[in-house]
Amino acid sequence: MNLAFVIYPVILVVILLIASSAIRVMREYQRAVVFTFGRFTGVKGPGLFLLVPYAQQMVRVDLRTVVLDVPSQDVISRDNVSVKVNAVLYFRVVDADKAVIQIENFLQATSQLAQTTLRSVLGKHSLDEMLSERDKLNADIQAILDMHTEAWGVKVTNVEIKQVDLDHSMVRAIARQAEAERLRRAKIINAEGEQQAAQKLVEAAEILAARPGAMQLRYLGTLSEIASERSSTIVFPFPLDLMQAFRTMADAASPRDATGR
Repeated sequence: MNLAFVIYPVILVVILLIASSAIRVMREYQRAVVFTFGRFTGVKGPGLFLLVPYAQQMVRVDLRTVVLDVPSQDVISRDNVSVKVNAVLYFRVVDADKAVIQIENFLQATSQLAQTTLRSVLGKHSLDEMLSERDKLNADIQAILDMHTEAWGVKVTNVEIKQVDLDHSMVRAIARQAEAERLRRAKIINAEGEQQAAQKLVEAAEILAARPGAMQLRYLGTLSEIASERSSTIVFPFPLDLMQAFRTMADAASPRDATGR
């Protein structure tokens, strides 16, 4: 009788231990990759399920999006500029069985692949493209990563280049280049303005030459503008046609030479 009081509690404790080891609960964002005697037998979850103690084991996999900070990488651009580039990577597991069976550590593998891909892709572009075409570079890196991680059951959802760091000497060189570019554009705009103004002056001269009366009105307008200013001396252009008339009159009044010509 006393032996029964000892055996029954022990049996009950063993049963409870076996039951607790058999019961598993997966959350909504978790999956369990189940192995039976070492062989893959399926993916279970979310919710409550049972495992055969000692015969079945499971590996828990998280399906939520992982934010991975890619360390700063030394990159030499296509135009031989040395820069440091870091990025952030967003990915998630879409096939839990592949993430466990096909790769030993998909987090580490994805991180290493992101670093090498970042260097290889950016090394094919110039510094100007790195600074001005980040959306295109992000898409290229994402496509390459997604192609390689598909076999691991991992989906790369987004890649963002965070920062492109330059040496101080290179920053000064770029600033000088930008200043020279601004000066070049300013000179071009100024030259184009001078060209357009000269063209308009030529057109105005042709119109005034065709109509002498318009030239006289222009003289009067100029005189009115000068008179409105506070100046004691007024200078205005002398009409060329009047000068020509005076010269004709002077030639007519001059005495003829001895030959009568």
